[in-house]
Amino acid sequence: MSIQIASAPVSWGIYEFEGIEPRFTYSTVLDQIAEAGYSGIELGPYGYLPTEPGALRRELEARNLRLLSAFVPVPLTDDRAYDVGVQESLKVGRLLAELGAMYIVLADDNGKVPELVARAGQRTGSALADDAWDAVAERVNRIAERLRAETGLSVVFHHHCAGYVETPDETRALFSRLDDAVGLCLDTGHWHYAGGDALACIAEYGARIRHLHLKDCDPNIARACRAEGKDYFQAVEAGVFCPLGHGEVDFAGVLRALTERGYSGWAVVEQDILTDDDSAPLRYARANRDYLRQLGY
Repeated sequence: MSIQIASAPVSWGIYEFEGIEPRFTYSTVLDQIAEAGYSGIELGPYGYLPTEPGALRRELEARNLRLLSAFVPVPLTDDRAYDVGVQESLKVGRLLAELGAMYIVLADDNGKVPELVARAGQRTGSALADDAWDAVAERVNRIAERLRAETGLSVVFHHHCAGYVETPDETRALFSRLDDAVGLCLDTGHWHYAGGDALACIAEYGARIRHLHLKDCDPNIARACRAEGKDYFQAVEAGVFCPLGHGEVDFAGVLRALTERGYSGWAVVEQDILTDDDSAPLRYARANRDYLRQLGY
């Protein structure tokens, strides 16, 4: 199977973050995803799309969309909140399994620690000490084992700006401790804004990359956001994650390198936005899909 192209509600500004309310109904988002030419979708925040399996199946089948996965943030450094995160993962996982999805995309509970929000895209190294990484990795491994046992879903982990697993060093610290059964979800835009290069990531992780988020990063906006000390949400609002082909990510090289290493799954186009322009999401979605078609996907 060649790489297939999907979209996600986040490209319509649908976030799991508190205080950011959806500007679009789920039916509008699904209609526009299909209209723009995508054949798959991620779930978005639990409860945005219907959570009754039959109802969700009908909505997706009416638009010829396949449900692939869901992004599930879990507070990996907070023992007091960890059990709640486990139950949330299982709740989402059961719905995905009913719909024949492929992955749970685990992540740290990003955007909740003020210092990490303030310094997103500006940090190097690791915010956690070695012994803390041991605990974080154990929690990820335990969640992944439970999800596999109770839902049959595979687990991939998503590095993400404004969280404890943001930089290439932090991703490396975590993955050196994770079971091989846990794959990496490479998000090209977040990897670049965190100071990495997507092609170098593919060279390092190879077949461990089992899910893909295609996102671009505008180097000029990124540079300005760092110089001005903009936090994560301000950088998103400033457009640091620009339309595909307008930033520094070499998408032709990324897709070629993954294909050469046997990747044949899905690529989920995401353009994280915060805008008052209600016409922007569909316009960007069409442009991003057209750009990938020009690359042969």
